[in-house]
Amino acid sequence: KLHRSPGAGVSGTDKPCLPPASTCRCLVSLQVMCTNYLSCFSFCLQCKEFTFHTGYEVLVQRLLDGRKMCKDVEDLLKQRAQAEERYGKELVQIARKAGGQTEINTLKAAFERLKQQIESVGNSHIQLAVMLKDELKGIEEFRERQKEQRKKYESAMERMQKSKLSHYKKTMESKKTYEQKCKEADEAEQSFERTSASGNQKQTEKSQNKAKQCRDAANEAENVYKQNIEQLDKVRTEWEQEHIKTCEVFQLQECDRITILRNSLWVHCNQLSMQCVKDDELYEEVRVSLENCVVESDIDYFIKSKMTGTQPPGNYSDQSRQMSHPLASEILLPSLVHSFCHCLLLALQILWTTARKQQEQC
Repeated sequence: KLHRSPGAGVSGTDKPCLPPASTCRCLVSLQVMCTNYLSCFSFCLQCKEFTFHTGYEVLVQRLLDGRKMCKDVEDLLKQRAQAEERYGKELVQIARKAGGQTEINTLKAAFERLKQQIESVGNSHIQLAVMLKDELKGIEEFRERQKEQRKKYESAMERMQKSKLSHYKKTMESKKTYEQKCKEADEAEQSFERTSASGNQKQTEKSQNKAKQCRDAANEAENVYKQNIEQLDKVRTEWEQEHIKTCEVFQLQECDRITILRNSLWVHCNQLSMQCVKDDELYEEVRVSLENCVVESDIDYFIKSKMTGTQPPGNYSDQSRQMSHPLASEILLPSLVHSFCHCLLLALQILWTTARKQQEQC
């Protein structure tokens, strides 16, 4: 077969496939793939570093590359449509400007058929250009829909990442404060123990109060630190859920994109194959017309329509011998006399004109 649906074997159908593939089909494919965790974006695009989002960044870049691929396919279809349109218009122009009016009979009919079919081929290529533009429009709309959906999830992920990093920074600062307060409390308690050993009551009470204040500050810093840890863990859980959901949506997008482009390219090849078949069918009509072109028939037609006669001219006679005949003098004499009289008249006119001028001068 010259064209078949994607996924069909050698005995595929004659009908070309029609994009786009449904999201439900891609969802089923995603569910099948995700039975194996190594085929899931949400499982394979993780990062151990708390503040890094390498997996998500790789996934977003994949989607951007896919968007670029969509544009590349659009450019291919656009340029092919332009080429088909130019080719079709040039064929129509060639057919309409072609001559052939001087030919006759069966060869003329075959040539007229060729011109008609060339024009038909040109019009079919112009129609193919329209079909390619429709296919191009469908891919453009699909790409824009994916962009809008991707932007929505990117915005949500950006908010979650900023929140996670902000809480992480706050937690690290509270940890640093807690460690500093614990260090100060330990130093104050050690100072209190040394002061107690010296026996100075006033210094002992002062050192004891300071140690108590430092310990209270350390306990308060510990509570703040624990609260920040709990809040950070809550934010991390929310981020992780959003990350998984975003990965699943983006994987669906990628499945959809690959399916759409695959089907679109398949349909494109089917359209070109069908165009070749259509061209051959049109040219076959010309070949049939040429089979009816018979040399003997055209020769007979010319003879019957342009015949001038069947009698050739007679034998050639020598005119010089006829001039030496005695009757030749009778034919030439009057003309000689006429010429002589004409010359004599001209001479008399010249003499008369000259004499008159001389008389006027005297």
